[in-house]
Amino acid sequence: MTIQGGITESDIANYLANTPGFFERHAELLASIQLTSPHGARAVSLQERQMEMLRDKNKGLEQKIMEMIRHGQENVAIADRLHRFTRALLLAGNPEALPAVLVDSLKHEFMIPQAALRVWGADTAFAALSFTQGASADTQSLASSLTLPYCGLNSGFEPAAWLDDAGTVLSIALIPLRAGAHEPAFGLLVLGSPDATRYSADMGTEFLMRIGEVASAALTRLLPRA
Repeated sequence: MTIQGGITESDIANYLANTPGFFERHAELLASIQLTSPHGARAVSLQERQMEMLRDKNKGLEQKIMEMIRHGQENVAIADRLHRFTRALLLAGNPEALPAVLVDSLKHEFMIPQAALRVWGADTAFAALSFTQGASADTQSLASSLTLPYCGLNSGFEPAAWLDDAGTVLSIALIPLRAGAHEPAFGLLVLGSPDATRYSADMGTEFLMRIGEVASAALTRLLPRA
């Protein structure tokens, strides 16, 4: 906006910003300036307006602090669950029971409705056990092709049939099990939920990767020893 004489509001703002002594020499102006309150149509003094701005800023900072505290508490809770899950795997003395311990602990700690796993290439001592059965060559190839856990709708993937109540599962996560980062998968962990949005294609998979790494490390006990 151009003011009389060709001076613009920007000119005035720049002058005041670069002349810090102006209001010291004209202190009476501060008391006479009236501004519109953002909380109503009434006019308030400059000091009142500054106080309102500070209160609003403090409220914003308080909300951010509360969000940080909440996220911190959530992270601690997740870390505690992962700790208990890992501890349960370490305490499983019988390798034959390890898959069941893993699935049960995973479901309990992370409130997962359904979970199952299969291991192929296991030691012959486990060849007759259920967790070594039912993974076709296509599923084994699919698991080895996954560089990240798959999350999405249950579109009739074979591993979904491993779940106890596969007919109710709308979304699944498929987590490959590997002895090393660049090795082919020796197994697959499948998580299922009746909630179509629980495992969505756009969700982050970093935490599922950590679950897969811990599970893989534990389940290597089932593989033949060189």
